[in-house]
Amino acid sequence: MQQVKFKNRSDAAIQLKELLPLDRMKSESWSLIAVSSGGLMVADAINARLKLPIDFLFSASITAPQNPECELARVSETEEIVIHQALLDVFDIQVDYIYGEATRKHEEKILSAIYQYRKGEHFQSMKGKNILLIDEGSETGLKLMCAIKTAFSQKAKAVYVAVPVMPSSVVEALDPIVDAVFCVHELDDYVDTKYYYQEFGAVEEEMIETILEKRNEV
Repeated sequence: MQQVKFKNRSDAAIQLKELLPLDRMKSESWSLIAVSSGGLMVADAINARLKLPIDFLFSASITAPQNPECELARVSETEEIVIHQALLDVFDIQVDYIYGEATRKHEEKILSAIYQYRKGEHFQSMKGKNILLIDEGSETGLKLMCAIKTAFSQKAKAVYVAVPVMPSSVVEALDPIVDAVFCVHELDDYVDTKYYYQEFGAVEEEMIETILEKRNEV
């Protein structure tokens, strides 16, 4: 049985805030970018008093043909793709499959999410901005890597990562490529993010819409 680290996403945000340079974030007007619906809840809780720009970078998972649980790659709404090359080699999967699936997932899933939650508005450019990428946890780091690649391609001024709980291996992989990683718990034997939360319910669509509607008020 894995040890529970947080009561819920709000508790995770409170613990994460203790690590974050809040005064600096406020003075430099960092942009909080969630990479998942749960990450958006954490970001919103962090942002309660900061009132910083907040948004959701949509992405979609590309999985193995015969195993929907095995994530091979990820594509962001700006069509940046990150590939787990070792898994492609193991399963003898051609990169053409990844690009084909990326196009399909972008058209079927990501564009649908953009129209539903952002009323069709494109993701605002991160050029010249200080970006804090936020998630509720991470098994493989692919979602964060995809977001990092997107931030780099858009020429963000600085890129930071804030996640309440992650595998030590993911933290070690991210640390050299971003400006800083903020993580409350780094675990060697990571199982699944939901095991580290006492309450880990699905995020309601209305909640996502409400948070993203507020982004234009900042």
